[in-house]
Amino acid sequence: MNLADAFADCAKKHTQKTAIYHGEQEISFAELHAQSLKLAAHLQNQFAVKPGDRVALWLKNCPEFVVSVFGILHTGAVVVPVNNFLKPAEVGYILNDAGIDVVISAAELGAHSEELKKARPSLKFFQAEEIKSLNPSSILYSPSSRSEKDLAVIIYTSGTTGRPKGAMLSHGNLLHNVNSCRIVLETVEDDCFAVLLPMFHTYMMTVGIFLPFTIGGSIVLVKSLHPPRAMLHEIFSRKATILPAVPSFYRMLLGAQVPTPLPLRIFISGSAPLPLTVLKEFEEKFKVPLIEGYGLSEASPVVSKNPLHGVRKAGSVGLPIANVEISVQDDAGKILGANETGEICVRGGNVMMGYWNQPEETAKVFRGEWLLTGDVGYRDADGYYYITDRKKDMLIVNGNNVYPREIEEVIHQFPGVKEVAVIGVPDARRGEQGMAFVAPAEGQALDEKALHEFVRSRLADYKVPRQIIFLPALPRNATGKILKTELRKQAAGK
Repeated sequence: MNLADAFADCAKKHTQKTAIYHGEQEISFAELHAQSLKLAAHLQNQFAVKPGDRVALWLKNCPEFVVSVFGILHTGAVVVPVNNFLKPAEVGYILNDAGIDVVISAAELGAHSEELKKARPSLKFFQAEEIKSLNPSSILYSPSSRSEKDLAVIIYTSGTTGRPKGAMLSHGNLLHNVNSCRIVLETVEDDCFAVLLPMFHTYMMTVGIFLPFTIGGSIVLVKSLHPPRAMLHEIFSRKATILPAVPSFYRMLLGAQVPTPLPLRIFISGSAPLPLTVLKEFEEKFKVPLIEGYGLSEASPVVSKNPLHGVRKAGSVGLPIANVEISVQDDAGKILGANETGEICVRGGNVMMGYWNQPEETAKVFRGEWLLTGDVGYRDADGYYYITDRKKDMLIVNGNNVYPREIEEVIHQFPGVKEVAVIGVPDARRGEQGMAFVAPAEGQALDEKALHEFVRSRLADYKVPRQIIFLPALPRNATGKILKTELRKQAAGK
C-alpha cells in the first residue's frame, strides 16, 4: 500500500461525499481524485516527471495544495512542500538541495520564479490555477506503483538551528502515523477537520490531508484567519469536529465571543508548548477537551498525545501514541527511570528514513533504532511524558542545569503577560545566565521590577533571569514556534 493508492481507494468508496469545504466551494472525493489524476498525467507528459523525482509544492493553503500532493504521489514522485513564508534565497537553497526541477506554485508567488530560475536554470514552474483546465487523463495517465519503503515526502526542518535539513518520510512512515493518529483520536469517516495551520507543515500534511483522505473524512479549509469571527463561523457552520492549532490560537479564542460549550469534539494543541494557564482557562470556559501532544518532522510527526479518555495531565505531552515507543536516555544511551531527566528518544514505523543527502547528520540523530529528538524531558510514574526543553536551549548556570521552559511557565503566570521566551547569554562569572523576552497582552503595561520579584519568589535564585526585555511581540516562524535564534541575535547586540 502507498499513500496514492490509499487515497484512490477512499475516493472510490466516497465518490459523492464532500472532501473539501473552502468558503462557498464544496469539492467531492470524485472531483478531488479526478483532478489529482489529471495533474499526474500533466506532470508525466509535459514535465517528464518520473518515479523518485522530487517535485516542490510552493503554495499557500488552497484546494490545489491537496490536489497537487496526490497528483505528485500518483506519478511515483516525491512531494517537497516549501514554506511559503520563506524568501527566494531560502527557497532556492531547498530547491538546489533536493535537486528539484519542477515547482507547482501560484500566480502570486510567480513573481519570484525568474529570480529562482537564475540560480537554478533547469527549473520549470506550473501554476496550480491551471489544474482545473487540464484535459481528462484517463488515457494519458500512467500509474506508478510505489511500496511502503519508497520515499513519499521530504519535509525541510524549520532551520531554527542552522540550514534546514530534509527529513525523508516514506509511504510507510506516513501511513503508520496516520493509523496511529486514527486510533488515538478515534477518528471516523463522519469527522471533519478544521485546517487553518499551514499545510506545508508536516503535522497538517499528516492530520489535515492524509488522515481525513484515507478514512473518508472531510476538511474545512479555512479561507482566512481574519477576522477571527468569520473564521470561527466558517468552522462552526461546516460542523467541524476536530481542530488542530497552536497555543496562540487558543489564547485568542479565550478572548473571543464564541458559543459555549464549543460545538467541536476535540481541540489539539501542538508545535509549541501550551502554557498551563491557557489550558486550564480553556477547558474551564469551553468544557471541551484541549489535547496537548508532541511530535517532530522526523517522526512523521506525531509521537505522543494526552488521552481522550482517562487522565489528561496539564503540562504533559501525554502518552506514546499507538505503535510508537518513547524512552528517556542519557548521553551514553542508558534508558532512565521515572522522573529522571534526559533526552527524549523515539522508535517506531513512523521514524524517518534519514536526512536527504546528509548521512553524517543522519548518523548524529540515531542510536540504533532510536531517533534522538534533541528534546529534554522525563517520564512520570504513570508513564506520561514531559518536555522540559530543547537540549541545545538548556543553560548551565554555576554548574546547575537550568531549563528555560520552567522559567517561562512561571513568567506566564504573571498578570498581563502574553508570551515569553528565555534564552541563555554568556556570563563571565556564572558561565551562562538567563535573559527573558516578554510580550505584554494588548493594553497591558508590565513593571520589570515587579515581574523580577514575582519570579524570584517562585524559583531558585540561580534560575532567575538576569535581564527582562519587553517586546511588542516575539518573533515566530510560520508554524508558531518562537525563533530563539532571532532573540539570541538581539541579545548579542545588547
